[in-house]
Amino acid sequence: MPKLCGNSYIYKKVLKVHLRSHNGVKPYTCDQCGKSFTQKGNLTEHMRIHTGEKPYVCDKCWKSFANLSNLKSHLNSHSEVRQFVIVNCDQCGKSYSGAKSLKLHLKIHTKEKPHMCSLCGKSFSRLSVLKVHQKSHSGVKDHICSDCGKTFITDAGLKQHQRIHTGEKPYKCSHCDKRFSQFGSWKRHERTHTGEKPYYCFSCGKSFTQSSSLLRHTKNICLKSH
Repeated sequence: MPKLCGNSYIYKKVLKVHLRSHNGVKPYTCDQCGKSFTQKGNLTEHMRIHTGEKPYVCDKCWKSFANLSNLKSHLNSHSEVRQFVIVNCDQCGKSYSGAKSLKLHLKIHTKEKPHMCSLCGKSFSRLSVLKVHQKSHSGVKDHICSDCGKTFITDAGLKQHQRIHTGEKPYKCSHCDKRFSQFGSWKRHERTHTGEKPYYCFSCGKSFTQSSSLLRHTKNICLKSH
């Protein structure tokens, strides 16, 4: 094999990945837009553009990012930040910039919801989500669709609605050719292929693909039998 750059590697696997920078081989292809990558990790990071996933969370302001480098750059905007430690959730593998943000995330797994709405009694794991919810009581909808004039409580709600006008369907099923305009619809559809049932009844142990199915089950079956 001709000498290309002089770099040497202990492991053949690492050398194989490095050689792709010379021969242009990109074996990892995005099934949603066709872009290719030399490493699987780069494809995983790229896919977050389509899914909207932002697993790296700042524990100072709760802003989230699609990759670790963007989080590190953002942390410099907090003048008091000099050092930080990336910690991983031992239940799902997501990464966070400190124990504080990891602790907040763990409430998803423990089902802890300490923030209660004083108007309806509904509880939330995050204060920021409670604040968004409270807008539903106030009636404030300051995000306006420029196409039809419909108003929304959040910017995310507006962006999701605008896909009705644009026809955009950014979420493509990895098992078939179906596409979806909403992340939730895409996620639910994916489960029809994988058989995943992430919603678990703690009373009887039965699992469900959708939270609404678990809610119906809990109200109509488990609560009546206990």
